[in-house]
Amino acid sequence: MNDWHRIDIAGLHAAYAAGSADPQAVLAHHLERIERIDPALRSFIALDRAGAQAAAAESAARWRDGTARALEGVPVAVKANLAVAGLEWNAGMGARRGVIAGRDAAAVARLRDAGAIVLGTLNMHEAALGATSDNPFFGRVANPHDTGRTPGGSSGGSGAAVAGGLCTVALGTDTMGSVRIPAAYTGIYGLKPSNGQVPDDGLVPLGRALDTIGPLARSIGDLAVLLDVLAPGLGEGCDPTRLFVPDAALIEPCEPAIATAHARACTALGLPVETITLSDSPGSVQAAGFVSVARELEVYLGDTPRDRLSPELCFLLDYAARADAERSAAVLARTRATLLAAIGEDGVLLTPAAPQAAFPHTNRPPANQAMFTALANVAGLPALVVPAGTDAAGMPVAVQLIGASGADRALLRLARRIDTGFVPSPILLS
Repeated sequence: MNDWHRIDIAGLHAAYAAGSADPQAVLAHHLERIERIDPALRSFIALDRAGAQAAAAESAARWRDGTARALEGVPVAVKANLAVAGLEWNAGMGARRGVIAGRDAAAVARLRDAGAIVLGTLNMHEAALGATSDNPFFGRVANPHDTGRTPGGSSGGSGAAVAGGLCTVALGTDTMGSVRIPAAYTGIYGLKPSNGQVPDDGLVPLGRALDTIGPLARSIGDLAVLLDVLAPGLGEGCDPTRLFVPDAALIEPCEPAIATAHARACTALGLPVETITLSDSPGSVQAAGFVSVARELEVYLGDTPRDRLSPELCFLLDYAARADAERSAAVLARTRATLLAAIGEDGVLLTPAAPQAAFPHTNRPPANQAMFTALANVAGLPALVVPAGTDAAGMPVAVQLIGASGADRALLRLARRIDTGFVPSPILLS
């Protein structure tokens, strides 16, 4: 079979169980694709061929002796701000070149313990503070649907690698939308779990209060399997009975295909609809979140010489240092309180994933990319991006669901009402 890169976890496991596939052959297939396709995508920073081959051999033995685990023989890759033992742990920063992880991050260890084949580390926006993944040290990540466009960020390599069929699933991190924006721009699924459910040991931090580790995949089913592995203590959650949507004035500036997808999803969910009103605009919330995390990153970087950081990152840090931190904190506190009170235990908020589809790398990035996604991080709530078609140029569009705290599994169940199963096929998937 020549298209193992198109098969989900359930499909791989069925093939392994039937003896029609072998983890070592599936790994070889993915390594060949990485060698052939990734020069155009620049999604990987480092490969661990020897480690992956050893893991594939163990998986093949486990399928033979009947001890296969939840992710047995599944090729995965990991964002470069998460520690992968033996590989450079650089978080997309030139300043961290040469920092080798002595052990796996806790989330990566959970994947390995479940039988995953860890391929290597993935490119990202420098220090995770940005949403284009145009990295000055490790290369500009390309969108598999159009290599002249961004895959989003900061987990851009994760989105590009999954959408491009270089791994079955990937880990990203999400501080204000860094899993979900790449998922939306590359036409796949991305989940930000409830804050605190996935251990962050081994993560280079951006903003501890908002940072969350989350998976990217080509199906809701794959996300569900990964969630079980990453956050085994989660309950089932309460199925939502109330649907909130943003004020129409916030949807109006969105690109037409995105506004249409949002309206279609609202109808498909079939729940009573209410409009949610925030004291501060989503744009103000995004800006406040940026100030909060950039100031925390400045502290983390400490006395790192500025000449080891890009001019863009230095500019962002300086901008945040001049901002009113107390005002930003007040905006975040008000927003969190409003969202938690409205959603409660049985509500769900439906928004566009981003106001626009992926844009050309040569353009100045829109300032509002995270205006909808940041809300979930501020409130600590689970959020899921679901592909919702394409625009006139054939680029993916998506919607976002934000659910009650701890109701991650219920959110996945609800999403099936709007999930058509259609994942746009990138030009580089073949």
